[in-house]
Amino acid sequence: MRNRIIIALILLAGIPPATFARQAKTEVGLKDCYKSYFPIGVAVTPAQLRDPQQRQLILKHFNSITAENAMKMGPIHPREDWYNWRDADSIVAFAQSNGLKVRGHNLCWHTQAPRWIFYDSLGNLVSKELLLKRLKAHIDAVAGRYKGKIYAWDVVNEAVSDKPGEFLRNSLWYQICGEDYIAKAFEYAHEADPEAVLFYNDYNTEYPEKREKVYRLLKKLKDAGIPVHAVGLQGHWSVAQPSRQVLETAISQYAALGIKVQITELDVSVYTDGNIPEEAKGTEARGFTPERQKRQAEQYDMFFQVFRKHKDIITGVTFWNLSDRYSWLDNFPVRGRKNYPLLFDEQLRPKEAYWKVADF
Repeated sequence: MRNRIIIALILLAGIPPATFARQAKTEVGLKDCYKSYFPIGVAVTPAQLRDPQQRQLILKHFNSITAENAMKMGPIHPREDWYNWRDADSIVAFAQSNGLKVRGHNLCWHTQAPRWIFYDSLGNLVSKELLLKRLKAHIDAVAGRYKGKIYAWDVVNEAVSDKPGEFLRNSLWYQICGEDYIAKAFEYAHEADPEAVLFYNDYNTEYPEKREKVYRLLKKLKDAGIPVHAVGLQGHWSVAQPSRQVLETAISQYAALGIKVQITELDVSVYTDGNIPEEAKGTEARGFTPERQKRQAEQYDMFFQVFRKHKDIITGVTFWNLSDRYSWLDNFPVRGRKNYPLLFDEQLRPKEAYWKVADF
């Protein structure tokens, strides 16, 4: 009877039932919609946490946060004898004071690694022994500082090559240490924080050629008894790809290793030129057109259908940035081009894609 009265009042007020349902849905956050599935996370900056509107949006919709840049080796350890703890500390303190989980990102990466870690005072590449010693000292300091406060770490990021026929990326880590640095990074991280869930994290992990390489790496580590517990599929996707079949195949293949999966850096670009030759990039007409809005909403809908289906394997989904007000895709792969890859618009309002994710 009570529900009938409410419906009658809605109709008398001239409010379409679907609109009323959406208005009611805005009173809860994404994290509440997915409380029976997995944590919903977001990459943040200290500036966002200081902004009242953005802070409120974070607390309403997310129960996990990742530092977008503050914990990467370059920003947090710019000199061998000095750590810049301020920004990372502020993010962890915010999480602790508000009951949020924290994913650590990341401990070892070829990009945003400071020059000093690879070179000696004369400008020569250091030995394998010295580089591993420096890596261990870094991991001991960073993972050790946040032991018990960060539940998961992206230990090694993007070590697998994109080049056909090449297994591991020919980074300075690889040139100096060979593939040993990957296993050592996981061993060091486990020693520094034995309770943390340790991830290998990469992009394009769902597409067949790279997926086979990532699977090969993870299997090799697992077979050797290296403490790698999970794989992070970054999820920098677009309105055109990946397909449902490609995504489901990847999740199932990684799960066969006995590890968990997280979507660690999710965004859905409205452009489709992310993986094409440089000379062709930027040729698409720009703007968040109605057609792109529709395609983005449909793509997010499909992704989350897959995630929910595999909730026994997927232990978290993290969006890479909060809203279209700012996204790293605004300047990549085309400098100066605005992207619209997230669930909230530039005014922090939910987009059509948000409703596809929240209303299921």
